Amino acid sequence: MEEENLKGEEAFRNTSVPTSSNQITLRSVVTSFVLSVVFIFIVCKLNFTTGIIPSLNVAAGLLGFAVIKSYTVLLSKCGLLKQPFTRQENTVIQTCVVASSGIAFSSGTGSYLLGMSPYIASHVDEGNTLINTKSLSLGWMIGFLFVVGFVGLFSIVPLRKLMILKYKLTYPSGTATALLINSLHTPKGAKLAKKQVALLFKSFCGSFGFSFFQWFFAAADDCGFGSFPTFGLQAYNNRFYFSFSSTYVGVGMICPYMVNASLLLGAIISWGILWPWIEGKKGIWYDAHLPGSNLKGVQGYRVFIAIAMMLCDGLYHFFKILSRDCISGYHQIRRDQLLPLSNSVSPGDFDQDSNMDYDNQLRKEYFLNDQIPFWVAITGYVVLATVSTINVTHIFPQLKWYHIVVAYLIAPVLAFSNAYGCGLTDWSLASNYGKVAIIIFSSWVGLSNGGIIAGLASCGVMMSIVSTASDLMQDFKTGYITLASPRSMFLSQVLGTAMGCFLSPLVYWFFHKAYTIGDPKGSYPAPYGEIFRGISLIGAKGFSFLPKHCLQIAIIFSFSAVVINIIHDQLMYYETKYKVYRFIPNPMCLAIPFYIGGYFAIDMCVGSLILYVWEKKNKEKAKDYAPAVAFGLICGDSLWSVPAAVLALVGVNSPICMKFLSTAVNEKVDNLLSGGR
Repeated sequence: MEEENLKGEEAFRNTSVPTSSNQITLRSVVTSFVLSVVFIFIVCKLNFTTGIIPSLNVAAGLLGFAVIKSYTVLLSKCGLLKQPFTRQENTVIQTCVVASSGIAFSSGTGSYLLGMSPYIASHVDEGNTLINTKSLSLGWMIGFLFVVGFVGLFSIVPLRKLMILKYKLTYPSGTATALLINSLHTPKGAKLAKKQVALLFKSFCGSFGFSFFQWFFAAADDCGFGSFPTFGLQAYNNRFYFSFSSTYVGVGMICPYMVNASLLLGAIISWGILWPWIEGKKGIWYDAHLPGSNLKGVQGYRVFIAIAMMLCDGLYHFFKILSRDCISGYHQIRRDQLLPLSNSVSPGDFDQDSNMDYDNQLRKEYFLNDQIPFWVAITGYVVLATVSTINVTHIFPQLKWYHIVVAYLIAPVLAFSNAYGCGLTDWSLASNYGKVAIIIFSSWVGLSNGGIIAGLASCGVMMSIVSTASDLMQDFKTGYITLASPRSMFLSQVLGTAMGCFLSPLVYWFFHKAYTIGDPKGSYPAPYGEIFRGISLIGAKGFSFLPKHCLQIAIIFSFSAVVINIIHDQLMYYETKYKVYRFIPNPMCLAIPFYIGGYFAIDMCVGSLILYVWEKKNKEKAKDYAPAVAFGLICGDSLWSVPAAVLALVGVNSPICMKFLSTAVNEKVDNLLSGGR
């Protein structure tokens, strides 16, 4: 009982810390691979539906613990356990899994790579030429990810001590994951983990079973529970309904309340007010006979107004964080005269606080061991960037070598900015940096020279570096708190990146063969494919192809995104008593439903409602068990996609189509059937 009450590193005084070579084991690599497959399926499904990806760090830590603990307990009972399961090994698994699932997000299979495909180009219509499209295939996709995916690992390594020891950045997800892992490896935490895993397994089975049940009623499009007109047929036609998606109920339980509320508000503004008004201008502002997917019609308003809000929101945060970095760096230089930007810094440089507690002293000692030499990081970046430049120009002839060199010269600065901002807010802006790169390089190359493909490919180069850098720093923070070796953390990140580069295209191809990815009315609309291509088209061609008054409306909404951000930041800075800033909507979340509708936002709000009621009933239990239930819901529903896709590939269809008709349509169907007899 005394051991259970110890806190921090005191609880591990009698536990030795394994060397870096013993932290990466065969069982940890195998477990990481299995969990990576699961997590990549989840991330890909989310990419192909709405593009909203919650933080999966904590779930990776918990599942890694559950798998290895079950294995070691079994071996221990058989007397075959040779090496105990440590928190450092748990950290290595979590790092590897998060790295691989991070590649699944930054790989672009649901965004910039998908936007290159002729299928998405046919929706956008403008710029649908041979030089501005590229058919997706496994070979070049895997090759591209391998040549760009590892560069970001070396871009930020020299600054790890600056970010974690000098700036003492929080990295909320990394810290939360580390505290969870530390807790799981104490006696009290292990007991709680057993209950969490049991609840996760129950919610997983329930979600998987319910998805299987739904499959029987979804024989065609607009069939089944996923097309249930919860609020009536008129609302359903405007994409307002509860889609019975366990995935998004679970995501809603993880995401902050204001994220879900912002999504719902964005759906109401767009599909409830704006689009009906614009559709009333059919034949006046745009051709009434255009197909629904043509960007010259109402679809153009949906896509480009959403793009305007996302771009301006991203640019606002980009310049805010960049200016904050500059100001912070200036004050740091004034205070210390010299920033420790290399590994020449000794442990004593950080021990200026004589009252430093036992935990931090011990953590710094281990964090400064097993260092990655500065020259290795610099050499690695230069060599990999050179290899990448040569290969990317072969994969995408529209990009010249000097375009990629410029990208790699500015990428470390953006990687630092993103890693710094992520350490403060837990918010990675990798996709926003990618969108900026699209605009710059697509306009530089020009439409006639393949500017659309050039912009999308440069987005991949930039996103891979910036996203990987912030993920790596999150993991370094986790390793700092769990006493994991920086070298083992880096190697596990390399392993995870390799897994992600190989598995992400395979999972995309699996979905692609079974479903139509990118169909706005299908099961997997992949909204960012068309949005990213639209951004590249704007950069390459300008605004001349937009439908009438689309630019003016887009400017209004883009300014509104900036104003909302300014109001939020000002209230957060000056107002502390009532915290009104918590009720200011998020512009990025407002914009997402503009394209795909509000059905997923309703599902996520149901998740928020479940969590709210649970917290009111028992806040402590909700805090302990809600993440486990949420991830079980996400995992069960997402993994049903595998057998469902296999059934579709072998030609096995659902036996029933459950469809809902209005009274008038139903009477016509009855009369038609009666007349047929």
